[in-house]
Amino acid sequence: MQKGKASIQFDEPPYIISAASVAGTKEGEGPLGSLFDVTEQDDMMGQKNWEAAESSLQKKAAELAAKKAGLTTGSIRYLFAGDLLGQLIATSFGLMDLEIPLFGLYGACSTMGEAMSLGAMVAEAGYADRCLSLASSHFATAEKQFRFPLAYGNQRPYSATWTATGCGAVVIASQKAARNEQTKKPLAKITGITTGKIVDFGLKDSMNMGAAMAPAAFHTIWQNFQDFGWDERQFDRIITGDLGTVGQTILLDLLRKEGYDITGIHMDCGIELYDGEKQDTHAGGSGCGCSALTLCAMILPKIQEGIWRRVLFVPTGALLSTVSYNEGNSVPGIAHGVIIEHVESV
Repeated sequence: MQKGKASIQFDEPPYIISAASVAGTKEGEGPLGSLFDVTEQDDMMGQKNWEAAESSLQKKAAELAAKKAGLTTGSIRYLFAGDLLGQLIATSFGLMDLEIPLFGLYGACSTMGEAMSLGAMVAEAGYADRCLSLASSHFATAEKQFRFPLAYGNQRPYSATWTATGCGAVVIASQKAARNEQTKKPLAKITGITTGKIVDFGLKDSMNMGAAMAPAAFHTIWQNFQDFGWDERQFDRIITGDLGTVGQTILLDLLRKEGYDITGIHMDCGIELYDGEKQDTHAGGSGCGCSALTLCAMILPKIQEGIWRRVLFVPTGALLSTVSYNEGNSVPGIAHGVIIEHVESV
C-alpha cells in the first residue's frame, strides 16, 4: 500500500457514499450557488455570536451528509473534522451533540484533505465501516481571530483572499460496508493519498496566503508524481484548495520549472467559488470551507457522472497563528493530496 516517500495506494479503495454542502450568503451568490444543498440567508445562522454560527454550519452539514447516505449519525464510527479557530471550538461545540467519536484536526485550510485522507485510511484498513470527514470556516470568525474586528473596516490588499463561510462533509465507507448496505451508486472512490509536509519559503505577509501556500501545493503535487511514477497526464483535473489567482500563478511557474505543465487541467476552489468580477473577493477564496464546499457541490458530482475520471484534490493551508505572526515568524504552508476517481459499478 505504501508508495514512494509520502503516498498510499489503496488495495480496496473506500467509497465516498454521500456529500453535503452548507454555504453562507456570499457563497450562495457566487457561480456555484445553485449547487449547494443549503444556502443560509443569515450568516449568523440565528446564533448569538459568529463562533456559534460556524458550529451550526458544521452540525447541519454533518447531519445532512449522514441523512443523504441513509444513515443515522449513530451508525458512523469515527468523525474527522476541523476548523480555523483556536482549540477547534467550532468543531467541538458544533459536533458535540452528535456523540460520534471525534478526531479533531488542524491543517488550516488543508483540513478537508487531511480529514478525507485519515477517513479513507481507517475505512480501508478495516478500523471503521463508515467515517464522516468535514471542515468548515466562517469569514467573520476568521477575520476576528487572525486579522481585525469587522467593525474596524480595514482596507484589504488585492493579494488577499476571502475566507469562505460554509461547511462541506462527506461520508466515507469501506467497500464491504458500501456493498452490503448501499442502494445508490457511490459518488466516487478514494484510490490513494499523498500526505504533504510543511514547506516554508519565508513569506511573512498574512494578507497573501496564496503565495505562502503555493510552494506546499507544488511539493505535494510533485511528490505525488514521483511516488506513483506518473505525471499530469494521468488526471482530468488537478484541483488546489485556495491559492487564488496569486498562488495559482506561482504554482504553475514552480511546476513548469520541473517540466510539468498543468495549465490546461488546473483548477482552484478559491477561484471557482466566487465571481472575481462581481464579488469583492480580490484574489479569490480561502478557508477550510472553501475546498470543502467546492468538493461537495461541484467536484464530486462531476466525478460521479464520469465527466472527470480521475482528480487530484489538493487542499492547501497556511500554518500561522496570531502568536506566530505577531512574533514576526514566517507563514509555512501544507497541502494534502487525495486521488478521487469515478466508480463504474459497485
